[in-house]
Amino acid sequence: MTSSGTPHFVIVDSGNYFSTQTIQETKKRDDCFVIDMYDLPERDLSPYACMVIDNFVDQELLYQEREQIWQFLNQGKVLIFSGHMFLPWLPGASMFVPKLIRSQHDYEVSIVQQHPIFDGVDPEEMTYTKGVSGFFARGHHPLPSQAEVLLSLPGGEPITYIDRYSTQGTILVHSGNNLFAYSGQGSTVGRIGSQLQNWTREEYRAIQERTRTL
Repeated sequence: MTSSGTPHFVIVDSGNYFSTQTIQETKKRDDCFVIDMYDLPERDLSPYACMVIDNFVDQELLYQEREQIWQFLNQGKVLIFSGHMFLPWLPGASMFVPKLIRSQHDYEVSIVQQHPIFDGVDPEEMTYTKGVSGFFARGHHPLPSQAEVLLSLPGGEPITYIDRYSTQGTILVHSGNNLFAYSGQGSTVGRIGSQLQNWTREEYRAIQERTRTL
């Protein structure tokens, strides 16, 4: 919960079948509030610290609401997007570029720098799911200026990055499935969801602290 008692995370529900389990689990939590994506234009987002958007969302709607998203971030908030961007609705972000694949090894995930989100997570377990590669990420988004890269593919393509400079808030972009949903996988990958949530809380506090000192 935030200091005002409001749920920390607002989860934008795409309504897609593949998001159903994550949404149902999220609804049980006191620190999360789920909204239907088509309610976004009428929703006051100011009480929430972080907006979570997955790869099945209607990006044409987000493009129409890009001003609302920009305002949310410029209130010193955090936004997490996992997916493939094809419209310019997110400040600083570029369109998704698919990876040219010649073998399964082209999907191998590398940790560029140690970070609390991926602490203790085995890159091989991010790369392979039941022996098959490519589920975690299949391409990248070209970086905005001064972005912090966390994960990459073998050619150095950034899978996951943090952008603290395009707005007054913080944007985390991951070019794959919903990072927020990684929990209980029976491998180190299951650490990602809770560690991402903990990092988000600390990031929000840090933004608010910086804002107070300005």
